[in-house]
Amino acid sequence: MKILVLGGNLIHEGANEAFAQFEERTEDQVIFANESLTDEELSQVDIVLGNKAEMVERILSLPHSRLKWIQAFSAGVDYYPLAKFAHQGILLSNASGIHAEPIAETVFGIMLSQMRGIKEAVLNQADSKWDPSAGKFTLLSGKKMVVFGTGHIGSRIGELGQAFKMETIGINHSGHAAAGFNSTLPISEAADPAIVQADVIVNALPLTKETKGFYDQKFFAKLKRSPLFVNIGRGPSVVTADLISALENGQVGEAGLDVADPEPLPADSPLWQMPNVLITPHVSGSYSNYVEGVLEIFEENLRQYHQDGTLVRNEVDLQKGY
Repeated sequence: MKILVLGGNLIHEGANEAFAQFEERTEDQVIFANESLTDEELSQVDIVLGNKAEMVERILSLPHSRLKWIQAFSAGVDYYPLAKFAHQGILLSNASGIHAEPIAETVFGIMLSQMRGIKEAVLNQADSKWDPSAGKFTLLSGKKMVVFGTGHIGSRIGELGQAFKMETIGINHSGHAAAGFNSTLPISEAADPAIVQADVIVNALPLTKETKGFYDQKFFAKLKRSPLFVNIGRGPSVVTADLISALENGQVGEAGLDVADPEPLPADSPLWQMPNVLITPHVSGSYSNYVEGVLEIFEENLRQYHQDGTLVRNEVDLQKGY
């Protein structure tokens, strides 16, 4: 079989070495995307490994495409045409699971930066300014944290919250129990007192039709404690203008945003200049040896795919979008 490796989230420490070792292990032909690839060459690709949606669209448009499986380098796959995949019988798998630790650690980095005066200290250091009164100094211990999304990432965030002696509440589709949470609620109960009284709210939901624009003016207006809002899920789950208004009027006290809508966040966005906002450029899931983590999933699936054309790990439900 012919495997095409795309661009996307491939700029990671050790990536070249990891791919070289993979090429030695596999008997399949591995090619890397470049501008010189012809339509004829692309039509012979059986499997795609990567995130470059434009290249996948090009392959799908070819009349004799052999493409049957795509392994994404990310957990979220909202950038791919899932309905078209379903219509053409194309399998899709993601990298869910490998992001839990780096994203959870980033969430707590954001929380500590915003709640322990660290952000203000960094800003003051640039001006050689010693100001013990800068920032607020709040304990995480005893605070109520609500995490929307209780999959691998959400559960790890919950576990770290419990280590900090926080009360952790998980929100998912049905309200089923999940590791890392003292209690869980269904997403239909987003106005529950346990949620609106949160000190910290974290979005770890995938982007679907149901979650797009979920955090809007109506959501923010229900909040009672001016919480810290952290988004490490997807930017379009938040109505950006409504978040800005909520930050301005105190419905949201602080925000930590690793994702935004749109991305990149425009230079003229008011979010950049807000002192109560911390922005990171969609890097919370990155870590050294990321590629090895994805290849472990891919190779496990590849062995099964060679046997019977199915996947054993992280297959995406094309109807649900995750």
